[in-house]
Amino acid sequence: MRNTVDVAVVGGGPVGWMVACELALAGVSVSVHERRTERVKQSRAMTLHPRSLEILALRGLADRFLARGLPLPTAHYGVLDTRLDFSALDTAFPFTLFIPQAVTEALLEERARELGVDIHRGHQVTGLRQDPEGVDVEGTREGGTFRVRARYVVGADGARSIARTLAGIPFQGTETTMSLMLGDVVFGTLPDQPAWTTVNEHGTLMVAPLGDGRHHRVVMNDPLRSGVPVSEPVTLEELARSLRSIEGSDFGMHSPLWLSRFGNETKLAATYRSGRVFLAGDAAHIHLPAGGQGLNVGLQDAMNLGWKLAGVLRGLAPEALLDSYHRERHPVGASLLRNTLSQTALISTFNPAGLALRETVSALLTLPDANRKLAEQIAALDVAYAEPPLPAPPGLDTVSGLPGGRLPDLILRGTEGASHSLYSLYSLMHEGRWLLLRREDSAPRPALTAAWAEWTNVVTADIPAREKDWGAWTSLWVRPDGHLGYVAHGGTP
Repeated sequence: MRNTVDVAVVGGGPVGWMVACELALAGVSVSVHERRTERVKQSRAMTLHPRSLEILALRGLADRFLARGLPLPTAHYGVLDTRLDFSALDTAFPFTLFIPQAVTEALLEERARELGVDIHRGHQVTGLRQDPEGVDVEGTREGGTFRVRARYVVGADGARSIARTLAGIPFQGTETTMSLMLGDVVFGTLPDQPAWTTVNEHGTLMVAPLGDGRHHRVVMNDPLRSGVPVSEPVTLEELARSLRSIEGSDFGMHSPLWLSRFGNETKLAATYRSGRVFLAGDAAHIHLPAGGQGLNVGLQDAMNLGWKLAGVLRGLAPEALLDSYHRERHPVGASLLRNTLSQTALISTFNPAGLALRETVSALLTLPDANRKLAEQIAALDVAYAEPPLPAPPGLDTVSGLPGGRLPDLILRGTEGASHSLYSLYSLMHEGRWLLLRREDSAPRPALTAAWAEWTNVVTADIPAREKDWGAWTSLWVRPDGHLGYVAHGGTP
């Protein structure tokens, strides 16, 4: 088998599907190559955070996920007693969405199929060879081999990424120093509440219902078992024994659906780009899954990369735009590792000093500003990009403190003609294009260059509620990923 595509995506998990959807939406030919023949049934990740729901809403997909998940107004930081309050965040989605990773993956694959993505299961990539014009991807499949010629390759193939290895990108950080246990089980009896956490001198415990009406997820850090290699299987008796040690009872645990062990290996790719090969998701960053952030950051990597690749491949942006992917997302990955390392310290020290530290930090989180800061960090609403990815279009510029930050789903008031209807910002961005938002009285209005015109929707509207924040703006240019690109004030457009 041999074919030619614009982009070959290695890995058919949620991140791979997300980047494939972004590319296909823009009319770019894309193929996904997944080594597994069937979709994974188990779900490591169980949560979508506000920013992930925002980027799904930017493409008109959020309702599909909201219909399958359970909104929760709080989240934990290091399993502290004081929870993070997401209900106070400036977003249309002030909650975490409890939804199994398997459902997230299925919904994104469904969207990829709707967009005509070329999907290949049972494809094990074994070789990548770059030249100035593209990349030859080679591998094995049932009954033979395959070869794909692509202009670019995206490695979204997880922590043991073959794409990263073949591209020669160093993966730097720390190895596993402790292991935790996970089990999806049925309880014979339950405490008063269906979900709870316990931290004491015997370890850390988190329990939550899986949403199927029968199974609960149990996650434990038992210091007596934290030295067991990740490769050693977990048994139901081992899980029950640790639960009795921490909680005093195993609540009649039985019928395990899935038992697993995972570690705190923490690594970051030295670069997210090597020539024509890019990394996204766990291929670029791995860590203890504290706060459920890995999948979410991966989806956000995918959107950032997708629209940039599409713009370059369609001839609407210079190839230099692709350099901004590493420049913008690598610092986000580094911040993610710091965040999860700090939580690791909170959930893995069971001596009096460690328990005292937990009490202190938990008390600090009762302060609204401290709570909001960490909630925004977990939710990824604090991400802002310091430098614009492209030179400013004619008549627009960057203004300190504004461009680069994500925009919530602002309510706009149409002002053109006789229409004064209200609609949302995100509803204008389902096509994955730039959005030029102009006030009715803004002048002059220079013509867009051909490339910008082909890549930009122009809307005349106002944002009454944001007047105090942005002053006398006349035009806002919003990136396809919902971050503010450029602003014009006063006499500019």
